[in-house]
Amino acid sequence: MPIGPIDASKNPRYAGFATFARLPRLDEVEHADIAVVGVPFDTGVSYRPGARFGPAHVRESSRLLRPYNPALDVSPFASAQVVDAGDIAANPFHIDEAIDTVHASALDLTADGARLVTIGGDHTIALPLLRAAAEQHGPVALIHFDAHLDTWDTYFGAEYTHGTPFRRAVEEGILDTEALSHVGTRGPLYGKKDLEDDRRFGFGIVTSSDVFRQGVDEVVDKLRQRVGDRPVYVSVDIDVLDPAHAPGTGTPEAGGLTSRELLEILRGFAGLNLIGADVVEVAPAYDHAQLTGVAASHVAYDLVSLLAMRHAEQA
Repeated sequence: MPIGPIDASKNPRYAGFATFARLPRLDEVEHADIAVVGVPFDTGVSYRPGARFGPAHVRESSRLLRPYNPALDVSPFASAQVVDAGDIAANPFHIDEAIDTVHASALDLTADGARLVTIGGDHTIALPLLRAAAEQHGPVALIHFDAHLDTWDTYFGAEYTHGTPFRRAVEEGILDTEALSHVGTRGPLYGKKDLEDDRRFGFGIVTSSDVFRQGVDEVVDKLRQRVGDRPVYVSVDIDVLDPAHAPGTGTPEAGGLTSRELLEILRGFAGLNLIGADVVEVAPAYDHAQLTGVAASHVAYDLVSLLAMRHAEQA
C-alpha cells in the first residue's frame, strides 16, 4: 500500500516538515509513481523577481490539502505512491547550466516511469522539463495556462528566459505542433507580429475572455479535441489567474481567470494521457494571506490527482 500523508488527526497540520501536502519524502519510500519536485530558480524573469521562493511557499500553503479529492472522485495518495522529491538545485548565476541541471534531474527522477509535477521557479524551467518528456514520449502535446504567450524570441539578446521557452521548444522539435494550446492569455503585446509568430508555431489560443464568454465546458471540449489521445504536458503559470486570486507573481495582468475556472478546466482533463505538469511563477514576496500559494497548491493537487487516476487506469 502507498505511504500517504501524515495523519492530521494525530499531528497538527501546522507542525512538522513542510513537504507538499505533508507527503513522505522520496528517500522514505521504496519507489515513487508521482513525484512533486521544486525548482527554486528565477534567473530568467524579466520583471519582478522572487519565484525562487515559490516551491517553499507552495509547500507551506499545501498543509491543508486532504487525501480525498471529491471533484475527481479519487484518493490520489492511495491510488499511487506520491512523494515530495525535494528541490532541484539549479545554478542561479548561469541559465544554460541551470537548464541542463533541470533536464538531467527530470530524466533521473522519471527513469523508472514516475511522473513529475514540478513547482517553480520561473517559466524558463518548462523548456528542460519538456526536453525530458520528449526524450521519453516523443514530441508532446502542450496545454499552456498563462497570461502571456511565452513564445517571444529573446530578451536583451538572451534566448533562454521565462518569456521564450515555448518558442525554443517548437524550434527544437520537442512539441507536437498539431496539438498546442494557450489558455487564459490577455493583456497588451509588443505588436500584432507576436500573434502571427505564435500562430505560425502551431498554437491555438483560448483567451481569458473566451473562457468568460464560452464557459468552462466548451473550452474543455475544444482542448480535449485538440489534444486527443496524444501524450500531453500541462504547464501552468499562476499569472493565468487574475491578480485578485494570485497577486504573488512576477508579471500580473488584469482580467484573468478565477481559481475556480482554472480548477474546473483542469478537472475536465480526466482521462487524457497526461505525462507531466508544472506550476510556476509563484513569487511569495507579493502574496497576501497565502492567496497565491493556496491557489497554486490546489492546482498542483488536482494535477497530481489526474496523474494518479491515469496511473490507476494503467495498473
